[in-house]
Amino acid sequence: MKILDLSQPIFADCPNCPVHPAVEAKLIARHPTDEWQMELLSLASHTGSHLDAPLHKIEGGKAIDDFPLETFVGQAVMADLRNVIADQPIGASLLKTALPEKFPDKIVLLATGWGRRRAKSNEWHFHSPYLAPDGAAWLVEQQARAVGIDHYSIGGSGDDNARTHEILLGAGMWIVEDLSFPEEIFAAEQPFQFWSLPINLRGFSGSFCRPVVVLS
Repeated sequence: MKILDLSQPIFADCPNCPVHPAVEAKLIARHPTDEWQMELLSLASHTGSHLDAPLHKIEGGKAIDDFPLETFVGQAVMADLRNVIADQPIGASLLKTALPEKFPDKIVLLATGWGRRRAKSNEWHFHSPYLAPDGAAWLVEQQARAVGIDHYSIGGSGDDNARTHEILLGAGMWIVEDLSFPEEIFAAEQPFQFWSLPINLRGFSGSFCRPVVVLS
């Protein structure tokens, strides 16, 4: 068995959604003075590699702890979209060429290459490729279980962002964002086993997670 880590690290002032509070991390206990080490972390629940539950966009929708834990473990297929460019919408026609013909109940991962550009830059914050509303609707029609992408927002930062989230989350799906795809994953046989377990946050609209691919 081999585990491929698809997570992005969290650290003080790490890149995140620019409208969210900056990540703060500080030592509150130190070995020389306290005989222990402990850290205090302050950040939004949608920071780093994280899950969106329907409640994130849909009033009255499921919270992250309303999903059975096994929902976040399953077979995944990946669309290699590393040739997309800045600000490019990923629509249904592009997805049809990049994904298998049928993938019901599969977790769909969109690898745009933007995870490697993660930085506090204008490009990463505001000019990522993104899942367009018609692409989101097509994934719902194909009965995907969930969708992930290697950027902090699956709908980008423009006018389509809210609608893309509404389509996916309104269909009862969950979303995993801010992934990082290691080079090795592009040679892996699909579908592969994907795990993305949330922290047990009661009533939250999302949660940090540690997304991994398990290869046998």
